[in-house]
Amino acid sequence: MVTSVTNFGRSGAYDWMVQRVSAVVLALYTAFMVGLVLFTPDLTYEVWSSLFEKTWIRIFSLLALIALGAHAWIGLWTITTDYIKDGLMRFLSQAVCGLVMFIYLIWGVQTLWGL
Repeated sequence: MVTSVTNFGRSGAYDWMVQRVSAVVLALYTAFMVGLVLFTPDLTYEVWSSLFEKTWIRIFSLLALIALGAHAWIGLWTITTDYIKDGLMRFLSQAVCGLVMFIYLIWGVQTLWGL
């Protein structure tokens, strides 16, 4: 078993559960957004903007954004652990991926909440 401080969870079972739950959240969010685009014929900026003024859609979007970060981190951690054998290169790859995901999360929060 590979253990590392860069792993997301405490165990493989925990990571597996986070991966599955985040996939469900992302699937629900994607279905909602696709349904919104398909079934709103007059989707204008005003309609889109008023949708994202609602607190529940902001929370749902934030949950999807966090789920995307967790899902991506576990996947990237697994891939880098499996395929990059050099410890320094693996650490640097994981650090860059983590930094990019953190920046996207902060950017998404600023966009959603207007901070």
